[in-house]
Amino acid sequence: MTVDTAGEVQHRRATVRPDKADAVAELAEAFRTSSAAVLTEYRGLTVKQVTALRVALGADTTYSVVKNTLTRLAAADAGLDGLDVLLAGPTAVAFVKGEPVEAAKALREFGRANPALVVKGGVLDGKPLTADEIRRLADLESREVLLAKMAGAMKASLSQAVYLLNAPLAQVARLAGALQSKAQEDPSVLRGGAGTPAEDAPVEDAPVADAAAADAVELVEAPGDDSAPAEITADVTADVTADVTTDSTPETA
Repeated sequence: MTVDTAGEVQHRRATVRPDKADAVAELAEAFRTSSAAVLTEYRGLTVKQVTALRVALGADTTYSVVKNTLTRLAAADAGLDGLDVLLAGPTAVAFVKGEPVEAAKALREFGRANPALVVKGGVLDGKPLTADEIRRLADLESREVLLAKMAGAMKASLSQAVYLLNAPLAQVARLAGALQSKAQEDPSVLRGGAGTPAEDAPVEDAPVADAAAADAVELVEAPGDDSAPAEITADVTADVTADVTTDSTPETA
């Protein structure tokens, strides 16, 4: 059997007194436009404590004391299920327009200092939540913290990428600097050469001819009993010098 939910809601709203119809419509709109709604029991809280709770929840959350009957009609009008069992006893609803995690944290911290505040349950993005699920929601990190961590991780990754990209460039720069210094010392490097070779130390030519001629002169001029005449000595010296010079001169091809 199909139940006409829309007709039933319309019938229930028709039975509400005109002065209460606006309250139901306002609550239904609050359910529709909120990212989350947390139902609490405020029995035992003073007016001062309720005011302090509103301040703790912040500007993005509205904490309203409601009538169970009107809230039940408003939830049905907004298309929310699973809230009927929570609408027992004094009820106040925290309509969250901002970050649900922050609102859950604020309720948890306030409840620790004020045990009279009891979280019954709620709804998040149209899905019902139990009191335990709301407590676990409060244990999560806020959106701002998660974004900050993500930004930090991205920054670290970018820094590492920049370092990896700069490392080859730094090596190329050092190589170019070394090449420039080498080119300033020896321009032939820029022409593809291996550089100007170091000059060999000059090798002193042994005065073979002079030494041989000197030996011949000494031999001829050596004193003795049978000394040759001066003319013969001069001729012999000239001949020996000429022969040694001829032998010492390399042949030309």
